Amino acid sequence: MTETRFATTPPVRMRPTSARKLRTQFPRPTPTVALSGAVLLMLCIGVLMAGVSGDLSFDGTATVLVFLIAVWAWIFAPIDDTYVALGAALALVLLGPVDTETFTSTLGDTVIWLLVGSFVIAAAVTASGLSARVAARTLSVARTPRQLVHLVTLVLLVTTFAIPATSGRAALALPVFLALAAALRRRPKLVLTLALVFPAVILFSAIGSLLGAGAHLITSEILRTATGSGFGFLQWMLLGLPLALVWSHVAAEIALSIFTDRPERRTPLNIRREVFATGSGPLTPPQRRMVVLLVVVILLWCSEPLHGIDPAIVAMIGALLAAAPKMGATTLPAAVKTIPWTLLLFMAATLCLGVALTTSGAAQWFADLVFGPISAIGDSAATTFVVAVILLSLVSHLLVQSRSARSAVLVPIVVAMAPAVGIDPAAAAFASTAAAGFCLTLTSSAKPVAMFAASETVPGYSNTHLLRLSAALAPVSIALVLVCSLWVWPALGLSLYSS
Repeated sequence: MTETRFATTPPVRMRPTSARKLRTQFPRPTPTVALSGAVLLMLCIGVLMAGVSGDLSFDGTATVLVFLIAVWAWIFAPIDDTYVALGAALALVLLGPVDTETFTSTLGDTVIWLLVGSFVIAAAVTASGLSARVAARTLSVARTPRQLVHLVTLVLLVTTFAIPATSGRAALALPVFLALAAALRRRPKLVLTLALVFPAVILFSAIGSLLGAGAHLITSEILRTATGSGFGFLQWMLLGLPLALVWSHVAAEIALSIFTDRPERRTPLNIRREVFATGSGPLTPPQRRMVVLLVVVILLWCSEPLHGIDPAIVAMIGALLAAAPKMGATTLPAAVKTIPWTLLLFMAATLCLGVALTTSGAAQWFADLVFGPISAIGDSAATTFVVAVILLSLVSHLLVQSRSARSAVLVPIVVAMAPAVGIDPAAAAFASTAAAGFCLTLTSSAKPVAMFAASETVPGYSNTHLLRLSAALAPVSIALVLVCSLWVWPALGLSLYSS
């Protein structure tokens, strides 16, 4: 095409952009990546030898190879996690461990529809201004820093039942934190504490609800595939809410004690509602309707054993009502735009990987390899296994950043090994998923942690602050999950030992 240019200076010759420059430039591999690649190659050779010797079936060998490559890519490759997960799922279809129907059905699984409906309801709640109004009314009551951090904890804990996924709650909470930071700009120690409390509580409170994180739904589905039964909304809430409540408030108190001094904690507060840019007075009609809708939906989720309506259907009915003309607080097209479709694709793909690990025998082979020596200990094998699962799940965030990916990797192996040491698979899976919720060490450990880190627009924290808080919270977190596994959850109906 000819281009006509007018200028008072001689025209500059326009050269076409080189195709080479348009290519994606991947960073040159570091020594760590090169070493990890060599380790991966040796592991793959070992798996192939196990397949040739008959220790693994063909499907099991293919699944383990795909699994190892996917985990390596999640840790080291500069490629999107969803892309890696989809590639792994498609490889499993082509190699045979997963058929086409299983691959396509994961995207239509009930957990996906449950999340779709929940995200639409969450969009309506946000559009109505209800969440900001509740935060303003609650936090303006605080008169001391200690009251403020624990009220923040309480508000974030409540959102676990209304807003699915930790990243969704972080996006909702960030404007609240920024408003508080602006009002408390002359108290930097308290602002730093709040910056750490928000993501910590978002992550730790998630265990209180089945919708708290996508990993919870993956755990339930993998457990259902392996044993025939997963977790319901009510059962998960009864088991997870006590831990979420204690864990969140302990984390808030520890953060307050580390990053503020006694004079700071004794200095009173006076936070006005106007700080949050929300209206005063009673709730608006859309906000009242959203309150009623949330209460009804949560009650229906909790009472599923009585009426038999699947939680996914309840969520979709709630979504239609939340977006209904003249009744809802948003429109369906606007709400659908807020759904994180890449997250749903990632969940569907990791579900496919989890199913393949369970059905091909790969998970059992991994379990014998990793936890096999524990079964030879004797009477203490069961307790040792639980401690090992909790420790492994807690530190796994340093390698695999995605919470859902960690569950897809760990839960099939844990579920496969648990009966061999006398542990109930459901109890082991729940403990692993709870411990995997600790992902606070690095800004890359979880999306909420990255969102509240210091930047040009967010007065957050540095990596040093995160490491200090993580070092203090890690032993406390291990102790809490272990206490719940040994005593609290058995008292609530989830026996640790298999009958």
